[in-house]
Amino acid sequence: MDREDQRFRVLGRAAGSNDAGRFERHRRVAEDDGWAREDVLPVLRTQTSIEVPRRVITYNRSPDLPFDRSINPYRGCEHGCVYCFARPSHAYLGLSPGLDFETRLIARPDAPEVLARELRSKRYAVAPIAIGTNTDPYQPIEKTHEIMRRCLEVLSKANHPVAIVTKGSLIERDIDILGDMAARGLAAVGVSVTTLDARLSRLMEPRAPAPQRRLQMIRRLAEAGIPLRIMASPMIPALTDPELEAILTAGRDAGARHASWIMLRLPREVSPLVQDWLATHYPDRAERIMARLRDMHGGKEYDAAWHRRMRGEGPYAQMVAQRFDLAVKRLGLARSGVPLRCDLFRPPEVETDQLSLF
Repeated sequence: MDREDQRFRVLGRAAGSNDAGRFERHRRVAEDDGWAREDVLPVLRTQTSIEVPRRVITYNRSPDLPFDRSINPYRGCEHGCVYCFARPSHAYLGLSPGLDFETRLIARPDAPEVLARELRSKRYAVAPIAIGTNTDPYQPIEKTHEIMRRCLEVLSKANHPVAIVTKGSLIERDIDILGDMAARGLAAVGVSVTTLDARLSRLMEPRAPAPQRRLQMIRRLAEAGIPLRIMASPMIPALTDPELEAILTAGRDAGARHASWIMLRLPREVSPLVQDWLATHYPDRAERIMARLRDMHGGKEYDAAWHRRMRGEGPYAQMVAQRFDLAVKRLGLARSGVPLRCDLFRPPEVETDQLSLF
């Protein structure tokens, strides 16, 4: 596995390394051979590969999630959030969950056509599809590929309900589709705001829109009649959790009517990446943050058990949960949105050259 951080200048990235994934048999380690290095290394650029999917709807049975199916137009995410729980999925591709996750992306341009085919199946039973639950569908490369927009066009024509989670301001491009779907009770959007501190956001979410830009997104989407959720996720103990009430208030003032929160999760390769990031940017509180997380997971850095992995356990987790409960009550925010409609669904028609008789 190449150490990208040794061969390139790494600018505007959150991950500080590119260690091999857990399935790789070999690792490459940089050693000083005594020769002088080049003074100027090339900048690490984003690369995009193409995947032809056989299926795009992924099903889950998690009792922690309010949906049972999702779509991911892209693998990897250029937003590069250091805490992203989806990073370990890049290891299945033989790539690093570190810098590879945010620089070696995979687009699935045939996803809209495959989606339409799956929705036409006689065995398909309609239920809301979640998009953005793994990697962001409105990351920068969506501007070029427009996979998400074409998926929305398929869902809109089929009257299929969809729930979207994003940080990407590119969602404003699709207000025309989402506004129309929302008017039919078919669309809802959640916007993740981790902090209101622009400097902190730039350090841990280097290529995502700034916090104030996300609040502007909420305002514009809400004005179009789209149901909005402010997502205070993830909350990092002793770093961002003091902002919980301020984030919820800002989201409510921008137009959000629902709210949720999740505690920081550190599955597999995410833990060393976040610990390295803390040691680099917040050495004065790194140990305190990790101690809080261990307290919430029975002494471990992460516990993947159902009903505990999203928020943890113990006094600190309970305190944050109580603060959230009091804040949403005071602000008049709901914890769940209006159920999306499934009764309008009609399977996509097969496009042919023959005109319809009706």
